Amino acid sequence: MPRTLVLASTSPYRHKLLAQLDLDFLGAAPDFDERAEDHLLPQLGVDRFALHLAHGKAQSLRAAHPRAWLLAADQLALLPPGELLHKPGTPERAVDQLMRMSGRVLELVTGVVLLNAETGAAHEAIDRQLLTLRAFGRAEAEAYVTRHRPLDCAGSFRIEDAGISLFARIDGADFTGIIGLPLLAVCRLLRGVGLLPADAVP
Repeated sequence: MPRTLVLASTSPYRHKLLAQLDLDFLGAAPDFDERAEDHLLPQLGVDRFALHLAHGKAQSLRAAHPRAWLLAADQLALLPPGELLHKPGTPERAVDQLMRMSGRVLELVTGVVLLNAETGAAHEAIDRQLLTLRAFGRAEAEAYVTRHRPLDCAGSFRIEDAGISLFARIDGADFTGIIGLPLLAVCRLLRGVGLLPADAVP
């Protein structure tokens, strides 16, 4: 059995979330270009595409960590009817992205994969969040971006800071899925392979 848990991510948000579970784990940067896969979204559909990206991240670390459980996640931020949002990178693009989202519903879909590097066996989960944004003006969007600089976040917001004020409603089973690593789903996967205590038998 694999002896090590490796999180296939350099995201400080995902590292902080996984650390909440009191497990020993390593972080590693996956060698996988997600954006080069964007053309597969129409062919695979949202759920399968999110899992495809998570699998790609995990698979890229098998050679470097051959005795590990590899945990990878990829989150898609989508505006209907299927516009895929990426990390803005600049304040100007962040404000423009927020203005396209104003008064609309944003869907966040996260694919999670727990891969046995030794055998290639994989366990999968999907987390879905629906976020309804208030109708807000450009001045509010600019003030938020200037103060909090969510330039590394698809959708140009962080729910952990004043970004929460941009929303009217959030529908989902696990708020940590909004941040990027849905811990309830992760716990189910880890429990299934013995990395967390199993449910008690009634």
